[in-house]
Order: sequence, then C-alpha cells, then structure tokens
Amino acid sequence: MIDLYRRESNSISNMAQLRFFPQAIVGGKGSYLRGDDGRQFLDFSASWGAASLGHAHPSVRDAITRAAADQAGASYLSSANEPSVLLAEKLLSLVPERCRGRVWLGHSGSDANETVARMVLGATGRRRILAFNGAYHGGTSGSMAVSGHPALKDVEKFGGLILVPYPDSYGAGDPEAASAATLSYLDEVFSTDVRPEEVAAFFIEPIQGDGGLLVPPVGFFIEIERFCRRHGILLVCDEVKFGLARTGLLHAFEHSSIEPDIVVFGKGLGGGLPMSAIVGPEPIMNHSPTFSYQTLHGNPICAAAALAVLETIERDRLVGHSAEVGSHMLESLARRVNAWELVGDVRGRGLAIGIELVSDRVRRTPAKIETALTVYRAFQLGLVLYYVGSNSNVLELTPPLTLSKSEADEGIAIIGQALQDVAAGKVPIDLISSFGGW
Repeated sequence: MIDLYRRESNSISNMAQLRFFPQAIVGGKGSYLRGDDGRQFLDFSASWGAASLGHAHPSVRDAITRAAADQAGASYLSSANEPSVLLAEKLLSLVPERCRGRVWLGHSGSDANETVARMVLGATGRRRILAFNGAYHGGTSGSMAVSGHPALKDVEKFGGLILVPYPDSYGAGDPEAASAATLSYLDEVFSTDVRPEEVAAFFIEPIQGDGGLLVPPVGFFIEIERFCRRHGILLVCDEVKFGLARTGLLHAFEHSSIEPDIVVFGKGLGGGLPMSAIVGPEPIMNHSPTFSYQTLHGNPICAAAALAVLETIERDRLVGHSAEVGSHMLESLARRVNAWELVGDVRGRGLAIGIELVSDRVRRTPAKIETALTVYRAFQLGLVLYYVGSNSNVLELTPPLTLSKSEADEGIAIIGQALQDVAAGKVPIDLISSFGGW
C-alpha cells in the first residue's frame, strides 16, 4: 500500500485538498498516525484539531459502536432521536445564560457559520455583518462570503460585509498599539455613511486561527462586546477550531471575559466525525422552520460521538490537562527561541500554539518558503504539523487534547531539528514545488 498517495491522485478530486507534503495514512492511535509505509508520525495537528481526543479513542469508538448497533435513524430532519437531544441538552448546559436557548446541529463549522450568517440577517432584518480580515469561517459559499482570509480573495463576498483588522500584537510591535489600531478603524468605519444599527452581527474568533493564530490583546474583546451591546449587534463567537478545552479553558472566549450571543462549535466536537453545532437565543434560533437543513443533520451516530467527546473532556479533566501541557510547551519553546534564527514569535493558549517564522527579526519579514520547508522537513523526521497565517508563515500546533508532556517534548525536538536544517540550507526547495499549502 506504499503507493497510496499516487493512487489517490489518480482517483480523487483535488478540489478539497490542502497539502503540505506527501502524507498517506492507514491508521492511528492516540497522538500517533501510521503511514502506508509503516512509519509512525507524532500528530501535532490532529487533523486541524478535529481529532480532539486523538485517534481511535476508546470513548468515541465505543459510542459509535453502540449508536450504530441500534441505530436511531440517520437524521433529526423528520423525527427526534435520542443522541441528538442528549447532545443539545449537554451543549445548552455548557454555554453562558445569554445564549442558552436552542441548538442547531450540522456537519461542519462551514455549514454552521453559513447558517448563522443567513439566520442573523433574516431574524434581525439588518443587512450588514462585521468580521475580521484574516478570518476563515468556512468553505461553503455562504461561510466564505463572510470570511476575510486572503486565500479566499477571489470568492464573492456578502455585499453587506465589513472587514476590520484583527489586532496583531507581534506585527504591531505592541499589544496596546494593535488593539488601538483596530478600535480606531472600527470608529472610522462608522463615522461615514455606515450606521451601527445596520449591522446584524459581529463574527469573531477569540483566537484567530487560519489568519495566523493571533492571540488578542488583554481587554480587546471587552471593548468589542461593549460596542455590540451599545448598538444591538449580535456577538457571534466562532469556537470551531479552538473551543472545547483546547485553550486551557472550556471555551476560548472565556479568556476574554465576554459572553457571546451565539456560539458556533465544530471540528473537535465530533472527535473525528462530522459534527457542528450552533447555540443561541430561542428567538434567533427558531427564526423559521426548514430554514437550514440537510438530510443527515442531527445524525445519531455523529451526535453520540460528540456527546462522548464532551463527557470525556469532563471525566478526564482535559481542560486542566490542556492548560498544563500547553504551558509546558510554551515555556519549552520560549527557552529555545533565541537558538532558532527563523523564529520571530511564539504565542498561544493551552494546546493552540503558533510559531511565526521570519527571515529578518528586526523587520519581521515573513519567511514563507522557509515555513513550507520546515513542515516538510518535520514530516520527514516523523512529525505532522501544518502552517497558517495571512502570510503563510506560522507553524500551527493543535495536537490532541490527550497529548502527554513526553510527546510534547518529542515533537518540540523535531521542530527544532527541522528549523535548524532549513536555516542551514539542508532542505531542497524543490521538495515543496508540488505542495501549495495555504
């Protein structure tokens, strides 16, 4: 089966592929994947955070087996099923009172964010949406239309979309300056012909993921929340990538001491199965029957897996574990920064960590080619991780929530070796010629 990657290229469309190296996986357990050549790879991506409990976790596996052995249909489209009801009730118990109304279940963060975008416009009658430059809210036409990531620059945007800069403390050189620049830009937008009362919702990421794993300055989102409350704008929190224990708190927005009106979950919620959820106030969530549905929404097998994920996070105290192992990783990386000449900044919370690579630390010049070579070299050395960022120069670490400190140390050692090899010119540039990445 060693030619699996070649066989895929001869049989599967590349329209849903984002590739960084010739990875072909046939199995996995815990924090490790097994390639078609028998090699073991430490997984520092967890499929972009979707395999939140790692691979083949017993709790998820058992939940799937039980649900499939006595299957309660395939959907909640035309009948209630117990797993989806149990999941909805659990999610409602985990969110702030402000958004504790109803739950919508879908397949991915993409369909969830698209649903929210249409829902807030329909329910409020307002015709504008605020979002951030660099934000990636999904890959459907509706979710791409309210995203600001440069990879989607050729995608038709929602006509009422207003994009504002996400505060980049490293790029600005100072957290206060980064925050002030964004808030000033927001004031400028509404000093023209645009009125805040025209805005239905502000889509936020408590940590911006694909835009570069940007951690907001302290107090920034408190100001955004005040702005939204003052003008009756719904605060929509996209927790798809970094929610549910990844940041060392259950919800990433808790770090900012805010309460959103609507929360969107995805990726890690399903533990590797397709599952997303929107949680929000009843008047918004029940805007209109048959407003957003697909045949397999509320699938009981996927819902059972998601419920197992939430129960395992609680039972195994993975919120605290994520905080502890994440702090260990950040401290370990910080000690090594000066020795790695390509590293400009290390940032993150819990097990959501970004390493920004630059070719010039003074000018903070993005090292795009070197970043692509680094993830390729890490793959050669036995580590899976990818890169993100508006300039494609941030190594993203989103390992399973179950990652141990020894596994963390193993992965950091490989990252260090990869960075040193790239800096020394030991990794040929032609290796990445077939891999576009972000």
